Amino acid sequence: MPVSIYTPPALPQGTLRVTPIGGLGEIGRNMTTYEFDGKLLIIDCGVLFPEENQPGVDLILPDFSPIRDRLDDVLGIVLTHGHEDHIGAVPYLLRMRQDIPLIGSTLTLALIEAKLKEHRIKPYTLTVREGQHEKLGPFELEFIAVNHSIPDALAVAVTTPAGVVLHTGDFKMDQLPLDDRITDLRAFARLGEAGVDLFLPDSTNADVPGFTPNERDIGPVLEAVIAKAPRRVIVASFSSHVHRVQQVLDAAAANDRKVVLMGRSMVRNMGIAADLGFLKVPDGVLMDAKKAADLPDNRLVYMSTGSQGEPMAVLARMANMEHQIEVGKGDTVILASSLIPGNENAVYRVINGLTKLGANVVHKANAKVHVSGHAAAGELLYCYNILKPKNVLPVHGEYRHLVANANLAIQTGVPEKNTIIAEDGTVIDLRDGVASVVGQLDLGYVYVDGSSVGEITDADLKDRRILAEEGFISIFVAIDPQTGKVIVGPEIQSRGFAEDEKVFNAVIPQVLKALTDAAENGTRDTHAFAQVVRRTVGRWVNTQHRRRPMIVPVVIEA
Repeated sequence: MPVSIYTPPALPQGTLRVTPIGGLGEIGRNMTTYEFDGKLLIIDCGVLFPEENQPGVDLILPDFSPIRDRLDDVLGIVLTHGHEDHIGAVPYLLRMRQDIPLIGSTLTLALIEAKLKEHRIKPYTLTVREGQHEKLGPFELEFIAVNHSIPDALAVAVTTPAGVVLHTGDFKMDQLPLDDRITDLRAFARLGEAGVDLFLPDSTNADVPGFTPNERDIGPVLEAVIAKAPRRVIVASFSSHVHRVQQVLDAAAANDRKVVLMGRSMVRNMGIAADLGFLKVPDGVLMDAKKAADLPDNRLVYMSTGSQGEPMAVLARMANMEHQIEVGKGDTVILASSLIPGNENAVYRVINGLTKLGANVVHKANAKVHVSGHAAAGELLYCYNILKPKNVLPVHGEYRHLVANANLAIQTGVPEKNTIIAEDGTVIDLRDGVASVVGQLDLGYVYVDGSSVGEITDADLKDRRILAEEGFISIFVAIDPQTGKVIVGPEIQSRGFAEDEKVFNAVIPQVLKALTDAAENGTRDTHAFAQVVRRTVGRWVNTQHRRRPMIVPVVIEA
């Protein structure tokens, strides 16, 4: 059902305006703006990774248009944790104003600073930790420890005269986390006692019953798989999944194997995590890739990127035999991650490619080699019962996740009218404990394609899909500008449509007749002639071949 676009009214005095810019109806692009008294606070600024129907796209950014002309009003960007879907778009926003303060935990800021260095941006940062309070203009911020699949994640409570908002970021409630840092439910309870006017919880696993398993359950499984592997082991995970890399390092050490980190982002992020003490590297376990060739295969573990089937990541290149490491019979490949919705085909294509090469592929469907970093329904119910929020705005998830999360809130006693199922660009005003939808902005995708940002449109992507799936036909014709008579052509060429271009012999007489008829009817404009050619060839292709290729007529005056 199409979203009804309508402009919100001017923000009344004493009202907090909350606008999700990204992260609703999708897994990624997480970004929310908070406005009070003419000032803006941003929480998270992430990217979305492209799907198969977005060929050539590298990244998808939030649509910054609502704040593009108000950057001087932005007091800061709070980053809840260091995953790409929460920090990846920061460089593109800071290109517009470099001195916007970045506020986050030690690891989160270290990861974004490394990324910004590649963009030649030196940010202004404020490092915070759990239990810390900060005041930015009208916004009073309290930072709360939450457990996630990356260390040092934070929830943030935002207090203004309009009320208290709790924004969880991504979180779960692992009671035995690897870093012994649990989600601070005591802080949640304290906020609940004082009163939470609006709760923005992570929805990614809201439709999963029960509780997310503990990270500690994965270590023994990884150790057992590595112990049984006859040759090399290749583990693919997110390049920021510090906990999983820690478990791989420990499992390798227990099996007297060396670990080689593969992929630029993996090497960079784990170096940062180790320097800051979030990754404990056993003595002598890490090895440089160049020296790995001197070790027997049964002494090696490669830790790589590419668990989502990304075509340019290490694992996909291995599956396509385009990497220096040639996967073969006896090798074991472990996909230590969840499937992000939309990536299924790409991941299964990589699994099939590796299996065909003779590898034993171990993944979440056939072994417990990964647990999610997001709270399941049981954990969310605990949160609702502890917080007793007046209003709920589920975030971070596809539409089904948002609905499931809202239903959990209703089950715990939140009135249905106080649960808001929003879209990207939905404008919500909070005042006196009441949250109301007051507008819907028209926001789109901003595509990063090579060095271009925002220049590629959905129409361009449609053309790319047509080129990929249906092929390309060009028709060249030269006409006499006085009579409209065809002087040269039509000359027809194609790519990806037919091997033998003799197939077009059947349509050439039709094109000539159509052009002659148009000329006799007084047509002299080359654009009008081109449209005649397009319609004639398009009709023939559709009826005779049941295809819809891209048709590009070129008509010139001779």
